[in-house]
Amino acid sequence: MRLFDNSLLDSLSDNGLALAQKLENKTAVIGIAGLGYVGMPIALEFARMGYQTIGVDPSKWKIEKLNRAENYIEDLKDEEVAEVIHSGIFKAYDNYEPLAEADVIYICVPTPFNDNKDPDLAYVLSSGEGIATILKKGQLVILKSTTFPGTTEDYLIPILNKSGLKPTSDYFIAFSPERVDPGNKVFNTQNTPIVVGGIDPDSSILAALTNSKVVQKVYMVDNPKVAELEKLLENIFRSVNIALVNELALLCERMGGINVWEVVEAASTKPFGYMKFVPGPGVGGHCIPIDPYYLSWLAREYDFETKFITLAANVNESMPYHVVNVVIKEIANQPVSLANARVLIVGVSFKKNVKDLRHSPAEAVIARLMEAGVGAIEITDPWVEADGYKAAGKTFYTKEITPEMIASYNVVLLVTDHDDFDIPTIVEHAAYVVDTRNMAKDITKGREKIYLLGSSEKKERIRMEH
Repeated sequence: MRLFDNSLLDSLSDNGLALAQKLENKTAVIGIAGLGYVGMPIALEFARMGYQTIGVDPSKWKIEKLNRAENYIEDLKDEEVAEVIHSGIFKAYDNYEPLAEADVIYICVPTPFNDNKDPDLAYVLSSGEGIATILKKGQLVILKSTTFPGTTEDYLIPILNKSGLKPTSDYFIAFSPERVDPGNKVFNTQNTPIVVGGIDPDSSILAALTNSKVVQKVYMVDNPKVAELEKLLENIFRSVNIALVNELALLCERMGGINVWEVVEAASTKPFGYMKFVPGPGVGGHCIPIDPYYLSWLAREYDFETKFITLAANVNESMPYHVVNVVIKEIANQPVSLANARVLIVGVSFKKNVKDLRHSPAEAVIARLMEAGVGAIEITDPWVEADGYKAAGKTFYTKEITPEMIASYNVVLLVTDHDDFDIPTIVEHAAYVVDTRNMAKDITKGREKIYLLGSSEKKERIRMEH
């Protein structure tokens, strides 16, 4: 691995040097396929740096918003998006034809899994088909979508080759994984180091040079497969460590006198050899629930089972079931049937203080509550848009919190720890609270009606009372 610097440009071929010169003098046109959480920030950065930028996305509502100079990505500033649209330096389309003008094309499309939890490359392959129709000599294609090793070389390149052009001799191609953390106020596109891996030295250098125009540090690895696998490692690392504390939380609930949250805080005082992870009702977002299965699927092709990684994913997926069991047990202690019980979900985003709803633990929790037969399930979340939150085939609209509203539910379930929530008011007026995020840690009055994930304090209290 090597940190990119401009001295590497001296080793470029004549074809590579021609593109490098356009990037250096800002005459290169940058294309972005996919204008979501990954693609739109990249497009904005290049446009703000003075590069003519073209964005394409099949979602007509995104294009319509951009044409009205409206921003739909919460981490971007509305005025900056409006500025590049009004200036004409960034233009958005719903088809691939305009990318014929691009010198560099980023592919930033979703990579979900199917019902069997096998990789679904439909969006990547579709983008490849679209780009193949306009691909020209000297263009650089950079795949950023998180995927398994071999995607760039074994899946994307054969599709691009339908253009009649060949990699290395006609066009350049590399993989450079995204590193987006929605809601992060410290790390952004510019100051988050990234990795690139090209299929040949020219592709690696040009991909690194391109990224260096909007990213402060770019590291080059040997090939796309290394870059593809390192991205999976990043997210699987989080999955495994979250599973560790989730399993520890379940153990602490069975043991006496141990609060897993205090255990985690105590361990965090160690200045070396430890990184803090906390338990919760499950994992969410666009990567952590998916990436372990991408690697597990690939491993099976080599007669290899990723036991450790798969086990961690299973532990995390079991957490919504555990949380729902806690809710159902508490409803059973009240003079109400499941069919007439009312449950309020507090927070449905996948993480605090963001409106990103992708693969939120709340979705699994709601689905399990519905399967159990809970009569009424409602949500409150100030980050949910007016068109509501879709889960388990239904659309839920956020409710405004009032003392009377809180008191009308049999159980209030704290799922996402947004700063907006008035936890003292919720605890004061709720009949019972299930806290999966330690949101009520500072509450002393009314603790007898709080069930804290990963703590046996309620069991200890009941034991003492009897």
